Amino acid sequence: MDGGGGGGGCCPTMDLMRSEPMHLVQLIIPIESAHRTVSYLGDLGLLQFKDLNADKSPFQRTYANQIKKCGEMARKLRFIKEQMGKADLLPSTKPATPTIELDYLEIKLEEIEAELIEVNANNERLQRSYSELKEYMLVLQKAGESFYSAQSSAAAQQREIEAQYTNDGSIDSPLLLEQEMMTEPSKQVKLGFVSGLVPKEKSMAFERILFRATRGNMFLKQIPIEEPVTDPVSGEQVEKNVFIVFYSGERAKAKTLKICEAFGANRYPFMEDIGKQMHMIDEVTRKLSELKTTIDMGLLHRNSLLRKISEQFEEWDLLVRMEKSIYHTLNMLSIDVTRKCLVAEGWSPIYAANQIQDALRRATIDSNSQVGSIFQILHTKEMPPTYFRINKFTSAFQEIVDAYGVARYQEANPGVYTIVTFPFLFAIMFGDWGHGLCLLLATLYYIIKEKKLSSQKLGDITEMTFGGRYVIMMMALFSIYTGLVYNEFFSVTFNLFGPSAYACRDASCGDASTAGLIKVRDAYPFGLDPIWHGSRSELPFLNSLKMKMSILIGVAQMNLGIVLSYFNALFFRNGLNVWYQFIPQLIFLNSLFGYLSVLIIVKWCTGSKADLYHVMIYMFLSPTDELGENQLFVGQRELQLVLLLLALVSVPWMLLPKPFLERKQHQERLQGQAYTALRSDDIDSIEMDANHDSHGHEEFEFSEVFVHQLIHTIEFVLGAVSNTASYLRLWALSLAHSELSSVFYEKVLLLAWGFNNVFILIIGIIVFLFATVGVLLVMETLSAFLHALRLHWVEFQNKFYEGDGYKFYPFSFTSLGEDE
Repeated sequence: MDGGGGGGGCCPTMDLMRSEPMHLVQLIIPIESAHRTVSYLGDLGLLQFKDLNADKSPFQRTYANQIKKCGEMARKLRFIKEQMGKADLLPSTKPATPTIELDYLEIKLEEIEAELIEVNANNERLQRSYSELKEYMLVLQKAGESFYSAQSSAAAQQREIEAQYTNDGSIDSPLLLEQEMMTEPSKQVKLGFVSGLVPKEKSMAFERILFRATRGNMFLKQIPIEEPVTDPVSGEQVEKNVFIVFYSGERAKAKTLKICEAFGANRYPFMEDIGKQMHMIDEVTRKLSELKTTIDMGLLHRNSLLRKISEQFEEWDLLVRMEKSIYHTLNMLSIDVTRKCLVAEGWSPIYAANQIQDALRRATIDSNSQVGSIFQILHTKEMPPTYFRINKFTSAFQEIVDAYGVARYQEANPGVYTIVTFPFLFAIMFGDWGHGLCLLLATLYYIIKEKKLSSQKLGDITEMTFGGRYVIMMMALFSIYTGLVYNEFFSVTFNLFGPSAYACRDASCGDASTAGLIKVRDAYPFGLDPIWHGSRSELPFLNSLKMKMSILIGVAQMNLGIVLSYFNALFFRNGLNVWYQFIPQLIFLNSLFGYLSVLIIVKWCTGSKADLYHVMIYMFLSPTDELGENQLFVGQRELQLVLLLLALVSVPWMLLPKPFLERKQHQERLQGQAYTALRSDDIDSIEMDANHDSHGHEEFEFSEVFVHQLIHTIEFVLGAVSNTASYLRLWALSLAHSELSSVFYEKVLLLAWGFNNVFILIIGIIVFLFATVGVLLVMETLSAFLHALRLHWVEFQNKFYEGDGYKFYPFSFTSLGEDE
C-alpha cells in the first residue's frame, strides 16, 4: 500500500497533512475461526499484526507444516508456469477469485505435475531418438556420396606406407605398424572405418588430434552440413560436419573411438554395400515419419493440458499465496492453550475499528463458531506506524519524501507541499515550454495506457518512469508555465502578446542597450518581453531576474520549514522548542535573508538602481555609514541596525535558554514538584519519542545537552547561509539549460539551414533532434530532478522533518507479491 494505500478520501491533501490516528488493538480469536478471521482481515487490509512469537524460529511455530505445504504447492505452480512459458501460453488475465479448496488443489497439482513430468520425459526421449535418426540420415546421405572415393584414397595411402616400411625400416616409420606389419601377410589387418558427426567448431582440432595419435596412420574425410542440426544430447542447434575416419589396426581403432568420445562426436554405423545403404535410408525415413507423428501428438496433448490449466492458473496461484500469507500471519499470534484461542496484537487506524469488528463477527458466523472474537484497545507508549491515505496521484510524491525518511507518527508531512513545490522548483531550472510539451506528451502516453501497463511486467527504467508518471506530468505543466514566463520555446522567443513594448529612441540606438530603449506601448501582460532576448543586455537581465527569484523562493521555502517545525513542536507539546528554538530561528533568518528578499521586491517596485550586494556587505562591515545612492527607502539604515542587532541576539537565544531550562525541569521532577494529575486527553497525545520513558530515570548531563544545543545552533546559523546559497542552483541550472538549448538551435539547426543543402539540412535536423532528446530532455531532466530533490531533502526538510518513523504495512491480500 506504499505506506498505507487505500482511497484518497474527499481531500487528498488533508489526508496527507498528518498520518492517520492509530491505536494498538488486541484480538482474542477462537481457534476454530482463526483462519477465516485472518482471511477476512486480509481482505480488509487495515490491520498490521505484531509478531508475538519473535523468539521462536520459523520451524518452531504452530503452522510451520501448513506453510511448508503451501511452499511445495507454490513450487509446483512455478514448474507449471515454466512449462506454459515453453509452450508460449500465458495465464488468463481475468480477475481471479479462489473458488476451490486448498486440499483439493494440492491433489490436483500433484497429479498435473506427475503427468507433465511423464509427458516431458517421453517427449525428451522421443526427441533424442528423432535427432539421432536425423543425424544418421545425414551420415547415410553425405557419407554415401563420397565413401568409395575416400576408401580408395585410404587404401592407396596404406599401400604407400607398407611399401615405405618394406624398403626402409628406419626409425622414422610409423610406430603403430611396427608389430602388425612385422607379422605374416596373412595375419595383417584390413582397413576399418568409423563414421559420424562432429561439431564444426571442433573439426580442425579433431583432425589434428587424430593425426598425432595415429602417427598419420589414418585417413579423414569431412563433409560440411549446410544447416545446423539438433544435437541429441544437448538439444541445441549445432553446426556439424559428417566425417569418415579410415584406420588400420586395432590400436588405431581404439584410439579413434576414444578421440570421438572426447570431442563429442556422435558415431553411426555405415554399410559398405550400396544396396544395404539404400535399404537403411528407407528404414530410417519410415522411422522418422513415425517418430514425428508421435512427437506431434505428445506435444498436442501437453499443450491441450496446459491450455486448460492456464484458464485457472491465476486462481490457483492466488489461492496458494493467500493461504501461505494467512498461515504466516497465524504464526505471529500467540496461542492460549487453556482457552483454546489465539491472541493477536496489531496497529490499525482508529476509523477502522468498526470495520475490523464487523469482519470478526462475519468470521464467527461463517465458521459456525460458538464463541465470538474479542476486540479491545490497548494503551501503550510505543510509537505507532505512519499511515497516509494516498492514491495513484499522491503516491509518487509521497515516495519522494519516504526515500529520505518515513515521517514520525503525526509529524507534519512534507509530501503535501512537495506536490506543488517539487515540480515548481524543477520547472524553474527547466523553463522552456517547448521542452515542457515534449515531457507532457511522453507522460500522457503512460497515463492513457495506465491500465494496460500496470498489468504488465516492465523493465527497471520503464517501471520507474511509469510509477512517477504524475510527477512528470506536474513537472511538464510547471515547465510550460515557467517557459511562458521566460518566453522560451526551444530557446526561440515569440511575440505572444504582439510587438515588444519597447522601441529604440532614435535610429542610432540600434539594439545596443536598454539605455537607448523607450516604452512605446503597454508592457507584456504575462512573461518576458522578447526585446530582452535580442539585446546585449539579455544576459545581465536574465541573471538578475533568475538569481533574485531563486533567493525569494528559497527564503520563502525555508520560512515554511521553520513554521512547520513550530506546528510540530505544538503538536508534540514541546514548549522549549517553540519559544527557544522556533522564534530565534525565524528572527535570524528573516533579519538577514528575509530583509534581502524585501529589498529585492522594493527594488523591483521602485525601479531603483541600488546595488543590493553593496547594501548587504556593508550592513555587516559598516552598519552606521550612510547608504547614499543605495538607499531604497527612508529609515533604511536604522532598520538595518535593528535587524543586525536582532540577528546577533538570536544566536545566544538559540543556544543558552534551552539547556538551563531543561536542567531546571529535571531538578523539579526529581523533587516531585512537576508531577500533576494526568488528564484523559493527555494519554492520547503523549510524545512519541524513543527516549521518552527514560527522562525521569537517567542522570541529567548538562554538558551533553549544552554541546548538543551548541551543535544545533552552529548548524542552523551556517545552514541559513549555505542553504540560501544552495537555492542559487535554480538560477544556475536555468541559465545552463537556456544556453544549451540556444547552442543546439543556433550552432546546429540554423547553421545547417545556412548551407542551402538538403542533405546537410537533414543531417542538421537529425543531430538537433538527438541532441534535444538526449541532452535536454533526458540528461537535463535528470539533473534538474536531482537538484530539486536535494533542495527538498536538505534545504527544506531539515528545518522541521525528523523522518525517523516507520511505515504502516497492514496485512492485505491486495499487496501480495511473488513468493520468494
